[in-house]
Amino acid sequence: MAIEIDPLETVEDLREDSAVHKSNARLNAMVAVMVALIATFLGICNVKDDNIVQGMQAAQAEKIDLWGFYQARNIREEVALAAIDQMTLARAARPEAERAAYDAAIAKYQAIATSQNAKKAELKAQAEQAQKTYDALNYRDDQFDLASAAIAIAIALLAVTALTHQWWLFFLALVPSAFGLVMGLSGLLGWAVHPDVLIRPLT
Repeated sequence: MAIEIDPLETVEDLREDSAVHKSNARLNAMVAVMVALIATFLGICNVKDDNIVQGMQAAQAEKIDLWGFYQARNIREEVALAAIDQMTLARAARPEAERAAYDAAIAKYQAIATSQNAKKAELKAQAEQAQKTYDALNYRDDQFDLASAAIAIAIALLAVTALTHQWWLFFLALVPSAFGLVMGLSGLLGWAVHPDVLIRPLT
């Protein structure tokens, strides 16, 4: 049995296939450009984020060291105050002629206690400043973390788009791409964009 071929239907089928091929090629090109752009942006954000993480580590180490020094100053102050109490009690039981030596020793330990208290206050202020620095850097680190997560989701959607050739998936991928772009720019430019509702469950 001979198969009849309608030349007009064949031409129409070829035209339809050509139109689908062109649409798919255009979609694939847009996916490729989109992936290249957001991956490049993510790379820039990661470089900045790495520097911020290093700054956070330095601030954390500085804070720990300062609180350690603070405790050492506190112990020295307490020892000096205890020595003052002991010498004050001992002085009261000594003859008047011997009290001058106790007064000199008490004055010496009082100076030590006063000095340690002042240095302790300075260390406390520095430690609190280191904590503020850490918190400020952590704020920006959160922004880069959200940018990285959003762009990873966008790239996954774009990969599925390239396989399925579904335009709606491409437009869906624009949502996390835009969010990742905003969060990345917030981290780079110091914008006060910090969606706690998303960050809190992840920390």
